Amino acid sequence: MTSPILKIQNLRIENLAGDVLVDNANLSLMPGKVLGLIGESGAGKSTIGLAAMSYARGGCKITGGQVEIDGVVIQELSAEGRAQFRGRRIAYVAQSAAASFNPAHTIMDQVCEMPVHHGVRGRIEAEAWAVEMFRTLELPDPESFGARYPHQVSGGQLQRAMAIMAISANPDIVVFDEPTTALDVTTQIEVLVLIKKLIRDYNIAALYITHDLAVVAQIADHIMVLRQGKMVELETTGNILHSPKQPYTKELVEDRQTSDVFREIILKADREVILDAAHITAHYGDFEVLKDVSITVAKGETVAIVGESGSGKTSLARVIVGLTERSSGDLTFLGQTLSPALKHRSRDDLRKVQLIYQQPDVALNPRHTVGEIIGRPIKFYFNRTADEVRERTLELLEQVGLPADYIDRKSIALSGGQKQRICIARALAAEPTLIICDEPTSALDQLVADEILKLLQKLQDELGLSYLVITHDLGIVRRIAHRTAVLLRGELVASGATGDIFKPPFHPYTEKLLQSVPELRESWLEEITAKRAE
Repeated sequence: MTSPILKIQNLRIENLAGDVLVDNANLSLMPGKVLGLIGESGAGKSTIGLAAMSYARGGCKITGGQVEIDGVVIQELSAEGRAQFRGRRIAYVAQSAAASFNPAHTIMDQVCEMPVHHGVRGRIEAEAWAVEMFRTLELPDPESFGARYPHQVSGGQLQRAMAIMAISANPDIVVFDEPTTALDVTTQIEVLVLIKKLIRDYNIAALYITHDLAVVAQIADHIMVLRQGKMVELETTGNILHSPKQPYTKELVEDRQTSDVFREIILKADREVILDAAHITAHYGDFEVLKDVSITVAKGETVAIVGESGSGKTSLARVIVGLTERSSGDLTFLGQTLSPALKHRSRDDLRKVQLIYQQPDVALNPRHTVGEIIGRPIKFYFNRTADEVRERTLELLEQVGLPADYIDRKSIALSGGQKQRICIARALAAEPTLIICDEPTSALDQLVADEILKLLQKLQDELGLSYLVITHDLGIVRRIAHRTAVLLRGELVASGATGDIFKPPFHPYTEKLLQSVPELRESWLEEITAKRAE
């Protein structure tokens, strides 16, 4: 009988304050099999994934249990011995490829580093293998792709390159940590198909960490549900989807099912337009990223901008806030023309348009307290005293549903959902009229994401805020957007009331986006790829 390639027994991980992050975790992984780890933010998914390599996050330590790879307890190895296992026997694919690649080195140099270092391949052989993998994973110009730097390729292409880098030394195990979270739905399908191909072709055992139950259902043989560092349920994928036993697992399944249901949102009869972007064109160098795009946002309204990676969603947001200058077109906000450049806008113009970023982890300074983070815009825009800043900060914490004592904590000690609430509070501190939300829930698990969406809607109702939401998650669009604009390669291909956009007849690209949203069925990925191959 085949033995487990990875075995984790009674794993316990604590932070330096003694808080237990992972409590008595146990799992076994057989060669060629995939175990999905799913659960809320802070459940311990990534912590267990890193512990499989005998790593602990900064400020954390493994205080109990053991990790075996092919019968070897890796905690008992020397630092040099553990280094020989990492990359060679077990590899890691991070959530954000853009943050994980070294921007100063070419993709080829980084893909070849591990096999050369471990003596698996010489440099010439490693380069030839890499080119073949670029071709297999359908990356553009495979012979020259490796000569590019990370910033010169799209997010989906870089994520595929990271998967290639992970298997470059022929590891037995790969930890996939949210590898498709930051990708649009069409690119996500491509990456999921290619990950399945790599697992099958190289007989890789994998831990697949995600907060999207429908995604993990396409990859995993078994699913482990985690909550607050403890295992809630471990079953085959089919049993988790169709007959979950534990209440929390049932809640996850039900929430994912309801996210697919379209909610009709009542449009206001009298639209008071506050933002009018008319015939916007923009360039990055000689490349035209926006082509004659027009959208409007009314007071108290949510407008969603959707489209695949590279469609121009974030470029449009950058034009609106002045980070990218428009080449042509008119941008009017509250009846006044906005200068193309941020530096030429008044302080009041800056105050009234605020941003909530995609990744709260990198949007907050880990060295600053929550009070400093939220208080800075209060002092900058309103010149309040220290006591007034603190009082207003406490009001904002209450408004976003966080305890008052968080004011003296640092963001590094908070969960993903709590960090995103801090980002929302920071945006509210400026008392804006319009908030641009750039993928505000993509880094969050589905239950925490639902809490954030409800919070945004509550604040909109109470304060009359307007939102421009950039997202690739059509479930979010269905829930909160009054109107939707669909971008493709910098052009507006559909625009109107969300209810109309999501009802046939569709624009062909809108239909493709809708079909690309993963469904809660194990066979969905095979069905959609077969349909597209016809």
